[in-house]
Amino acid sequence: MAVAELYTQYNRVWIPDPEEVWKSAEIAKDYKIGDKVLQLLLEDGTELDYSVDPESLPPLRNPDILVGENDLTALSYLHEPAVLHNLRIRFAESKLIYTYSGIILVAMNPYKQLPIYGDAIIHAYSGQNMGDMDPHIFAVAEEAYKQMARNNKNQSIIVSGESGAGKTVSARYAMRYFATVSKSSSNAHVEDKVLASNPITEAVGNAKTTRNDNSSRFGKYTEISFDERNQIIGANMRTYLLEKSRVVFQSENERNYHIFYQLCASAQQSEFKHLKLASAEEFNYTRMGGSTVIEGVNDRADMIETQKTFSLLGFKEDFQMDVFKILAAILHLGNVEIIAVGNERSAEDDSHLKVFCELLGLESGKVAQWLCNRKIITTSETVVKPMTRPQATNARDALAKKIYAHLFDFIVERINQALQFSGKQHTFIGVLDIYGFETFDVNSFEQFCINYANEKLQQQFNLHVFKLEQEEYMKEDIPWTLIDFYDNQPVIDLIEAKMGILELLDEECLLPHGTDENWLQKLYNNFINKNSLFEKPRMSNTSFIIQHFADKVEYKCEGFLEKNRDTVYDMLVEILRASKFHLCANFFQENPVLSSPFGSAITVKSAKPVIKPNNKHFRSTVGSKFRSSLYLLMETLNATTPHYVRCIKPNDEKLPFEFDSKRIVQQLRACGVLETIRISAQSYPSRWTYIEFYSRYGILMTKQELSFSDKKEVCKVVLHRLIQDSNQYQFGKTKIFFRAGQVAYLEKLRLDKLRQGCVVIQKHIRGWLQRKKFLRERRAALIIQQYFRGQQTVRKAVTATALKEAWAAIIIQKHCRGYLVRNLYQLIRVATITIQAYTRGFLARRRYRKILEEHKAVILQKYARAWLARRRFQNIRRFVLNIQLTYRVQRLQKKLEDQNKENHGLVEKLTSLAALRASDMEKIQKLESELDRAATHRQNYEEKGKRYKASMEEKLAKLQKHNSELEMQKEQIQLKLQEKTEELKEKMDDLTKQLFEDVQKEERQRILLEKSFELKTRDYEEQIQTLKEEIKVLKDEKLHLQHQLEEEQAMSEGLKGEVARLSKQAKTISEFEKEIELLQTQKIDVEKHVQSQKREMREKMSEITKQLLESYDVEDVRSRLSVEDLEHLNEDGELWFAYEGLKKATRVLESHFQSQKDCYEKEIEALNFKVVHLSQEINHLQKLFREENDINESIRHEVTRLTSENMMIPDFKQQISELEKQKQDLEIRLNEQTENMKGKLEELSNQLNRNREEEGTQRKTIEAQNEIHTKEREKLMDKIQEMQEASEHLKKQFETESEVKSSFRQEASRLTMENRDLEEELDMKDRVIKKLQDQVKTLTKTIEKTNDVRLSSGPKEYLGMLEYKREDEAKLIQNLILDLKPRGVVVNMIPGLPAHILFMCVRYADSLNDANMLKSLMNSAINGIKQVVKEHLEDFELLSFWLSNTCHFLNCLKQYSGEEEFMKHNSPHQNKNCLNNFDLSEYRQILSDVAIRIYHQFIIVMENNIQPIIVPGMLEYESLQGISGLKPTGFRKRSSSIDDTDAYTMTSILQQLSYFYSTMCQNGLDPEIVRQAVKQLFFLIGAVTLNSLFLRKDMCSCRKGMQIRCNISYLEEWLKDKNLQNSLAKETLEPLSQAAWLLQVKKTTDSDAKEIYERCTSLSAVQIIKILNSYTPIDDFEKRVTPSFVRKVQALLNSREDSSHLMLDTKYLFQVTFPFTPSPHALEMIQIPSSFKLGFLNRL
Repeated sequence: MAVAELYTQYNRVWIPDPEEVWKSAEIAKDYKIGDKVLQLLLEDGTELDYSVDPESLPPLRNPDILVGENDLTALSYLHEPAVLHNLRIRFAESKLIYTYSGIILVAMNPYKQLPIYGDAIIHAYSGQNMGDMDPHIFAVAEEAYKQMARNNKNQSIIVSGESGAGKTVSARYAMRYFATVSKSSSNAHVEDKVLASNPITEAVGNAKTTRNDNSSRFGKYTEISFDERNQIIGANMRTYLLEKSRVVFQSENERNYHIFYQLCASAQQSEFKHLKLASAEEFNYTRMGGSTVIEGVNDRADMIETQKTFSLLGFKEDFQMDVFKILAAILHLGNVEIIAVGNERSAEDDSHLKVFCELLGLESGKVAQWLCNRKIITTSETVVKPMTRPQATNARDALAKKIYAHLFDFIVERINQALQFSGKQHTFIGVLDIYGFETFDVNSFEQFCINYANEKLQQQFNLHVFKLEQEEYMKEDIPWTLIDFYDNQPVIDLIEAKMGILELLDEECLLPHGTDENWLQKLYNNFINKNSLFEKPRMSNTSFIIQHFADKVEYKCEGFLEKNRDTVYDMLVEILRASKFHLCANFFQENPVLSSPFGSAITVKSAKPVIKPNNKHFRSTVGSKFRSSLYLLMETLNATTPHYVRCIKPNDEKLPFEFDSKRIVQQLRACGVLETIRISAQSYPSRWTYIEFYSRYGILMTKQELSFSDKKEVCKVVLHRLIQDSNQYQFGKTKIFFRAGQVAYLEKLRLDKLRQGCVVIQKHIRGWLQRKKFLRERRAALIIQQYFRGQQTVRKAVTATALKEAWAAIIIQKHCRGYLVRNLYQLIRVATITIQAYTRGFLARRRYRKILEEHKAVILQKYARAWLARRRFQNIRRFVLNIQLTYRVQRLQKKLEDQNKENHGLVEKLTSLAALRASDMEKIQKLESELDRAATHRQNYEEKGKRYKASMEEKLAKLQKHNSELEMQKEQIQLKLQEKTEELKEKMDDLTKQLFEDVQKEERQRILLEKSFELKTRDYEEQIQTLKEEIKVLKDEKLHLQHQLEEEQAMSEGLKGEVARLSKQAKTISEFEKEIELLQTQKIDVEKHVQSQKREMREKMSEITKQLLESYDVEDVRSRLSVEDLEHLNEDGELWFAYEGLKKATRVLESHFQSQKDCYEKEIEALNFKVVHLSQEINHLQKLFREENDINESIRHEVTRLTSENMMIPDFKQQISELEKQKQDLEIRLNEQTENMKGKLEELSNQLNRNREEEGTQRKTIEAQNEIHTKEREKLMDKIQEMQEASEHLKKQFETESEVKSSFRQEASRLTMENRDLEEELDMKDRVIKKLQDQVKTLTKTIEKTNDVRLSSGPKEYLGMLEYKREDEAKLIQNLILDLKPRGVVVNMIPGLPAHILFMCVRYADSLNDANMLKSLMNSAINGIKQVVKEHLEDFELLSFWLSNTCHFLNCLKQYSGEEEFMKHNSPHQNKNCLNNFDLSEYRQILSDVAIRIYHQFIIVMENNIQPIIVPGMLEYESLQGISGLKPTGFRKRSSSIDDTDAYTMTSILQQLSYFYSTMCQNGLDPEIVRQAVKQLFFLIGAVTLNSLFLRKDMCSCRKGMQIRCNISYLEEWLKDKNLQNSLAKETLEPLSQAAWLLQVKKTTDSDAKEIYERCTSLSAVQIIKILNSYTPIDDFEKRVTPSFVRKVQALLNSREDSSHLMLDTKYLFQVTFPFTPSPHALEMIQIPSSFKLGFLNRL
């Protein structure tokens, strides 16, 4: 379709406007090709003839249905006015600040706090696709985080915009989102530290400007590092181009950096008194802008927050005070005044200078000198030149800027150190907060660098957009056509290429006399008329113009060189370098700047090569530094996946939600949004999925096209028919691509079709109404005519005579007709009565005859049948009784024979017992032989002990002899020493006469030697003492061994006593044998007696039968019986005749058998008692046998131990011999030492001249020998310790006796295992006896039945307790709680059966009055429930099962507690089952807490299961098919396919709810708890749906309100089906229901606003306004909500005092209450299923 054909009447276009930039107009007349004028009608009603060029017609306006879209690329007409209008609708009317433009998020600064950044919003966007929710900074952050986690690729979020647009806030929210969704499990709180870096950087890098109260005056790239689990582990920050000039100069109504004002506001605090600060109005650097206070900002509170963030990052107070000291010094430096030119003393007396020098540790004289003078160094001399006052002021300001710049870099570096991490970085997300394109009235070096950075970013952005477009086309298999887009590489080359602007600037800076004018002249010479992007202003010779991508910018060259050099005079730097303040001195050290670690770890490849400067001096300029940092930034961005956020400032007055079109268009052009739109518009900007197209434009399809099954083919056929030019669209794999304007054309066709349909509907409805009206009026007219005409005829025809005649005729007719009718009636009546009489007589006679005949027959039949029946009954009864009697006699005989067989079996068992007794006798004999052997072993052991004792005594005697010899030797040595010392004294006296002084020295030496000898002798005495102590220890050990021998003797005596006792018990075994023989004889007598009785009974029976046969005539009886009666008899006819006699015989037998039975039972009881006694005696014998074995084993082990100890005696002998050898060696060494000392004394007398020299050598030798002695002594001590360890080892061997005893116990357990066969045999015997007893009982019962005597045997009465053993408690908990599987168990089982079983066990412990047992059971049960819940935290069925059982257990504890309030509903029998001894109220509280914990986890599991289904089922799925029309979603499109069958529906929600409900009911959960759980689930459904509705503008429509209302009705029906209307679940859906009503209701008039105010009571004011602002029409027939109506509703809502939060808290939990519901089940009737594996429990 040609573009010109779209310019038809009623279509709208955009025309330029000087005020609004663009304004809308409607086409008044169709445009034809060739027309020079387009007739338009403006919105104010004025007509306009707009001259047009056929090649450039005014842009068309999008249909209203497409206005207000989330994504600008969803617009059909993509151009500047469409973008501007869409942003105005969203921002000014709908109060939506975020809009997508392809890959860009456009963020408008609202200048107002909005409730859209809470944690609930973060969680709502977490995990969502970008197109599913409304545009938001969180959606961009989630997309970056998701792509990083999915693709393991680094991401970047580039936030740009001019000052005041909200860049810093957007970057802060993005970082907050990452910190919230990626919380680490460690305690390092890395996320808090990352967020804490923002307040610090804002304090030192942000300031108030005319455009923004918190403007960032530097660029910042924050790299947030993540580990492999996608959790934050650290961060790093890079800064760009800090505005240092702000430190010394601020424009009108601007401020310096925030930190200065925060410091001044805290000046009066004690910690800051030494800084000597005052208010901000007293410092030049803070009062220059005339605005020291920001409205609504508390600088003192901000200072506290800054200090807190410093502390959070780990900066100590000393570090903080150093920073504040430098900041205070800068303020004082700004107040230093330069008074007289060239006077060195002019500034020395300045108080601020003194404070400055005091704070930084400088000499005030030197600082004052070099602030006013400068040193000029030439080749021949050095000249000190005074500076003018402006020069001195500039030098002061340059110094302040330099110090602040160093401080800023230092703080950033320390923040990076605090955010460093030890692990390995897996991926990162970078957040770039950088200045946007800037143009002011006066643009200088800062604006040049900013715009240069934006040129580089725009180039990267253009390439990325181009790349994404290409990928989209390739993915959809659409032919790729080259798109022409703006490439700003020429501008970048102009700035950074060789001999470009920056290089010429650096070159000019190198020249000593370089000036701004010379540099500008070079620019003119190089670029004018040579580069089209560089221009010279017409009216200025101090400026130049560069054509940037956004606009032309004129730069003033003044100050470029100075700002690029950024120099401070060398002498001032030298002074600061020599500062006593370490931090200040470090700032100015000549250390090379290390490269940032931020970029060193990134291996990237730049998009385009950039020329790097090689000159060393170039790197020192600001321009070269900025260019290198920008190069590194571009490398980083090119290595990541970028995401763009463009912040827009809507107005310069900072008014909330005010839309200034001029300013916004300027920014849109500058930030690249319109360039993205232009690139998209050149190709196929509109993209629809096949499903969206099919749903939206199905109305344009024919029946034949709709009959196709393949929707994709249907779309293709329809498009070929509707749009003939195939170049206007392309078919991709999943989408259809349209050229610009084609969607609008399709919308026009759709609208025309709908309009035609509406006209047809209106035509038929109006026709039907008119026809209905016409027929109603026609019917009314006919009725009126009928009455009117009738009235007329009556008036004409009716006269007096006519009326009389008519009346007379009527009277005659009446009487005549009456007479005729009466005659006819009389005739019929007589005939009818006659017929009835004859008929009734005939019937009565016939009935009488029949009754008479039947009565006689019945009488005959009655007597005949009665006689026959009596005869037959008598015959049958006699026959049956005879047969029963014979059968019972035979069965009694058989039972007696079986009893005899079993008696024989008892005899055999008794013989086997005798055999066992013989085997036991053999074992006892073996035991006696082993005892003999043990006695021999004991004798051997005693002999060995005596020998050991003798040897130890010999050793002790030897040691004593040895000790006496040592004492003798010691005395001899002492005597020798005394003699030698006397001789030495005499010699020394002779020598002293000759040389008095030398002799004195030698005397001192001799005294020292004597002291050393004394010390040695003491050491030897101590060693001897230790040996004596060792001997004492050996004696103690010897005594200990003797005691042990005595204990062994006592043990052997005990063994003898045990053997004697065993022999006595062996004698009792013979007595038992005799008793067994007596029992056998008694049993034989009983058997004989029974057999004789049987014979007697048989004889009596035969006699009775003979007498009966003789007394009756057989033939006579047979003749009386009929054939049938004879057939019932047995072949042996004697049984019938013996009936009467047998009756008497049975009575005799019964009495006799009863007496026999009693006797037999008594005998069996005696036998049982004897068997039990025998089993006890056998067990006792087994125990004695085990003890004897234990004693023998202990004797064996003791013998082996003693032998091993004897083996150790030779080792002791060797050690003693070694000690003796060492002692001899010591004696030899002592003798040698004494001889050496004698030789030394003789040498002293002979060589007096060398006394002093030899004195030193002698001392050294003595010390060495002393060391040798000490070492030898230490060796002796080690040997003694070894001996002590050996003795301890012997003690340990004695202690091993206990271990040996434990081995004896194991041996005893083995013997018990061997003897279990005997116990099993005894059990078999008990079973046989029980079997006999049962048989006797059955016999008695049969006899009683024959006598028609029924004994009443009632059922067992249970007490409602379960008996268990203490050791079975763990098994009970394991089987009943830990291992119990709810699935399958709950079927055919009473609710809470495990709880009832537990309580029955509790009752048993209570009945025993065992507090420990009860406490252990309760604790184990509660811990078991906690454990099983902890192990299955995500198992819904198990949680439901144990929540039910915990509540039932709690109810049982209450019901049977004995408290009156819980016993009201109990039956009398249940009241008897109450606990008697213990109060379990504390455990009830613990169980209640456990139940609450289970309930909360139970709710969490249900919420986690149902939450992913809620939004697709409640919002996205069309419950009412065809009612919702899909709209295009632009670039940020939800991924969809042709088939949507796998999507969640409302049925999915209902099925999930039904599953929850059925599971809760099956597990027997209390109905009240079920209602509370359902209420919680319904609240979650309502809250999640409503929160999603708030964040999805595309869902806020009238039709979606109908869908929601329909879905709510489904939920209400579900509640009704489950009988849960009283659960208050319906009330939790009230906010959602009111929101759905609000979407459907009319929203135009004042009454509508009042109705909304009155009806929407469950919604807050914020929520109502949000829905009204988000309301989006789907069709052109729907109207938007006007801003005036929203203001009306808001005015009404201002009186409300409700929450300011937009989102509902989905984590909110209603308070749960567990009702008391008494159990209707009687405890005594409860049975335990076998599947529980609780066979060890016994019902009492």
